[in-house]
Amino acid sequence: MGQRRATFPFRTSAFATAVLFLATAAAAQEPAGPSHATLTPPHPASRGATLPTPAKTAIGPSALDDTVALGAYLDGAFHQFVDVEHVQAAVVSVVKDGRLLYARGYGYADDAKKTPVDPATSLFRIGSTSKLFTWTALMQLVQQGKVDLDADVNKYIKEFQIPAAFGQPVTVRSLMTHSSGFEDGALGYLIANDSTRVLPIDVTLEKHMPARVRPPGQLSSYSNYGAALAGLIVQDVSGVPFNDYIRRNILDPLDMHHATFQEPLPANLAADAVTGSVHENGVYTAKPFEYVGGFRPAGSGSFSAVDMTHFMMAHMQNGEYHGAHILDSSTTALMHARAFSNDPRLSSMALGFYELRASNPRIIGHEGDTQHFHTAMFIVPGAQVGIFMSYVGTGAEHLREGILQSFFDKYFPSPAPDALAAASDFATRAQKYTGAYRFARHSTTKIDKALEVAAAPISVAVIPKENRLIVTGLGDQPDQFVPSGDSLFQQVDGQARIGFTQDASGKVTRMNVDGLPFLGTERVPFADTPSMWWTLLALSTLIFLAALLTIFYRRRGFRVLPRDEKRIVWLALIASALFFITFITLGVVIVSTAADLGGAVPTSLKVALVLPILFVLATIPLIVAAFNVWRRSWWTAGRRVQFTFVVLACIAVSLFFAHWNLLGWQFG
Repeated sequence: MGQRRATFPFRTSAFATAVLFLATAAAAQEPAGPSHATLTPPHPASRGATLPTPAKTAIGPSALDDTVALGAYLDGAFHQFVDVEHVQAAVVSVVKDGRLLYARGYGYADDAKKTPVDPATSLFRIGSTSKLFTWTALMQLVQQGKVDLDADVNKYIKEFQIPAAFGQPVTVRSLMTHSSGFEDGALGYLIANDSTRVLPIDVTLEKHMPARVRPPGQLSSYSNYGAALAGLIVQDVSGVPFNDYIRRNILDPLDMHHATFQEPLPANLAADAVTGSVHENGVYTAKPFEYVGGFRPAGSGSFSAVDMTHFMMAHMQNGEYHGAHILDSSTTALMHARAFSNDPRLSSMALGFYELRASNPRIIGHEGDTQHFHTAMFIVPGAQVGIFMSYVGTGAEHLREGILQSFFDKYFPSPAPDALAAASDFATRAQKYTGAYRFARHSTTKIDKALEVAAAPISVAVIPKENRLIVTGLGDQPDQFVPSGDSLFQQVDGQARIGFTQDASGKVTRMNVDGLPFLGTERVPFADTPSMWWTLLALSTLIFLAALLTIFYRRRGFRVLPRDEKRIVWLALIASALFFITFITLGVVIVSTAADLGGAVPTSLKVALVLPILFVLATIPLIVAAFNVWRRSWWTAGRRVQFTFVVLACIAVSLFFAHWNLLGWQFG
């Protein structure tokens, strides 16, 4: 069949110009990371914030006994955020040597009623800090000989079983150190605003069981599922409903009567609830109560700051508070001891607790977030000091980290280790550390995986002239690091440390971050490189846009095409239009439903996910048509190439949908 001269609806010059333009734009693009965080310690990007308060002079722990000065320091620190950064409510409490040194509330528990925060009674949602109660309950059963830390969790679960994988069982210890090897997930089931969606723990965990993606005990990867599973073990082994067990065995013995895991709050505590809110359009807008539901062992706690001091004191006093023992001394010591570390030279997971600082002095505790509440609880066992804080609001992202850093730098100063002189060939030898890393906490098999394409990886590069590494993605700004040991680096002008893990061949496989022992990292596989996918989408956008614009201007030539060729062109144009319709629709649906995605999958999203399937279905006949166009020599060679670009763009977008779990309804 001869080459045809009939006008094909793509013009080479416009097409090439458009591709060049978008390729240049894509190269400069840096996608923003995901914004949601629930039932989790804070994102690493919030670490290392400095607080501009008068608390910069280190004075040591003995100064805490001056409660007037302590109160003035804390009040000054908190008022910056409450007054300037629009934090509706905040609270703090500090203990030392078994006594309450200071407790203060800031702002309003209920802004509409102007109810002031009372540290003794106001109930803050403490998110993942709740896990410490679950881990303590589990250790009570370990102490009683009813649970073995190194036993298969399936030994204790009555309702379902964790599938076998990697030739190793998930153990109780691996749950407590976040090294169980589960993938992560949250979309549609973790936190809901509707009480009717709350299901029992066992039903929830069976329904939303994550895949096992690595052997247990290999790498830490923070897991709400693992903590909730620990709560189910407490319930199944004790024979007592989880909430009741916590009340009877921890809260009541510790005289914690303004504390509960119950959702909604019991009638006698409902009036003390702090209202979740966001500051928008110049006012505080109240938000609905957040239901953690079947994941309640991982984060449903509501506690007052003073009641939390009882829990802190018990853990610093060998499990005892005012004569009541929740743990014996040996079990308490076991729970606080280092249990798993991604890098033994850096901070470690204990059993449930994690190290904020591994030495000088050692600090352990847990942070936590819901959508509207942000909390931290840390103790210094060697000094018998503890601090609890919580606040409400979407502003002041660095309130918690800033105050914690300032507090510990002031009262527990720890000099940074000396940097080592870099070897003369540092720039060459350090190349093995360079590249892109990501935290291992992500989804592999569910739609949540798509969040990874929107997150910029952690980037490590070398500054040859300075003999330093520069790391981007751990904080708000890039940080520079100098050598301080074998594959160990110290932050310049800061106290952060990073270490690298190598395999038997000497290849660097992970970067480990001090202070984040619950978040192991891994190198980003080439197939998961966000910049690659954004570039492909950018190029595809221009290819499809060129196709649609060209047919608009060359409608006359399109009409004279033979029927078979016209059908192919129509199909290409339909695929081009469907590309824009799909991404615009998904974007609108996600933005409009973002606030509720943690608790339910909206019908609109389910409907929108039909579009990627339709796009793939349209791509299949285009691939067949591309072979026919070349085999039969339709059109000029240049126009066949143009059509082939459209087909290749369709294939690239189809691979995007498939790779990021957007084909079908792959919800957790």
